[in-house]
Amino acid sequence: MKQEIHFVTGKGGVGKSVVAAALALKKSREGKKVLLVELGDQSFYKDFFDLPAVGYQPTSIAPNLSLALWTGEACLQEYARHFIKVESLAKLFFENAVMKAFINVAPALPELAIMGKVTSGPRKHGPALPFDCLVVDAFATGHFVALLEAPKGMAQAVQFGPMGEQSRSIDACIRNKDLTSYHIVTLPEELPVKEATELLQRLKAEFEISADLIMNKVVTTTIPLASLKEAQGEATDLGKFAAYIEYQLEHQQGILEKAKQVTSDLQTIPLFFETNAWPLVEKIAEVLR
Repeated sequence: MKQEIHFVTGKGGVGKSVVAAALALKKSREGKKVLLVELGDQSFYKDFFDLPAVGYQPTSIAPNLSLALWTGEACLQEYARHFIKVESLAKLFFENAVMKAFINVAPALPELAIMGKVTSGPRKHGPALPFDCLVVDAFATGHFVALLEAPKGMAQAVQFGPMGEQSRSIDACIRNKDLTSYHIVTLPEELPVKEATELLQRLKAEFEISADLIMNKVVTTTIPLASLKEAQGEATDLGKFAAYIEYQLEHQQGILEKAKQVTSDLQTIPLFFETNAWPLVEKIAEVLR
């Protein structure tokens, strides 16, 4: 079985991390061994799931589902230790002042290290990653593009030797639609949809990557529109609320229509009135396709 890689991104505040967790849960319930990966120095899921700690090494959080937090430096250190073999030499390498300075200023090196780790399974390069599926809760839209640009940029800068070869291998992997999928999370609001559709178009133009659009927190109601209009005639809070809901539904429908003009691969997630983490993730997992 080929290892699947799913990148989940979106503008900050749209719920991408919750959607990423729901996608990971859905995959795990299909019988796949799944690793949910956070990127960065701080864990969202630690507090969200009320976990004691989240670190670089995978931790099981549900049947078939593990969680890890990866930084560029940690990925680079693991890669070096894997090939240097001798722990003392690897430690000396990273504690060297010149090397530290290089890592801090080298353009896109942390992003390249992360992408190398994410794609190590399909490329069969580096430490083993024994999972059927990786779901990456990636950076927000702007930084996400930098993440994707890193392998190509390094391959152009270093055209020969192992660094250039590995960078080209990573770049080929993230463009391979049989291995890698992309999911852009947004809200039924003007600005998030604008940013999401711009990213969608940029991925296609610059990377030949297709992504699906996930519209989160879509307001739904079982109340007939005629009943809402009738309630608006009442000079009460109920009438005002009915007017507000009707406006939101009409505005939301307009945004959905605009999104459909950009992509045919659009799925929606209802607004769930759920405050507990796991029940919310489970409800979203049930509606994801």
